[in-house]
Amino acid sequence: MIDLLQPTIRKVVEVASRKGVALDIRPMPRSAHTAEEAAAALDAELGQMVKALVFVAPRPEGRPVPIVCLVSARNQVDLALLAAVTGEAALRAASAGEVRELTGYSIDAIAPFGHGREVRILMDQDLCAYQWIWAAAGTDSAIFRVTPRTLRMLSNAVVAPVSTAGWMTARRASWSGAITPAPTPTH
Repeated sequence: MIDLLQPTIRKVVEVASRKGVALDIRPMPRSAHTAEEAAAALDAELGQMVKALVFVAPRPEGRPVPIVCLVSARNQVDLALLAAVTGEAALRAASAGEVRELTGYSIDAIAPFGHGREVRILMDQDLCAYQWIWAAAGTDSAIFRVTPRTLRMLSNAVVAPVSTAGWMTARRASWSGAITPAPTPTH
């Protein structure tokens, strides 16, 4: 059973509600300790699982600027691509303490929106290939299903190639005029 009065879950529900979206918050399967296990328990593909990762760009005055990346669980953020997309030359992964301070969530339960302060949010374009995706609802025991378009709207995210896989998809799209599947290796 999900405690919808838990502060971080309530924050996620309230943000969605203000934008006219009712979320179906579900308990995370207890057996799921990894994205792979969660996907299997939800009968979903690994790529449908949203990882919310926090990066920081340092500033001379010492206050880091947070950047949240919503990434398909099958992908890894490419820091060089992230730097190119954001225009930030020096990026690093946020520490667990910084994640809590900058987003209001623990590092293992970062919701894609409802952060404690203004944050810049980028969404992995590979998430857009799915009809439904799954994201944390503010705790490690709650999750919700949403369309990529709705997630983008709720999080005010900019869709961009932030992973190596996403960059290759974007390059193929620019060459052919449409996104095409990656070629199958022949060797």
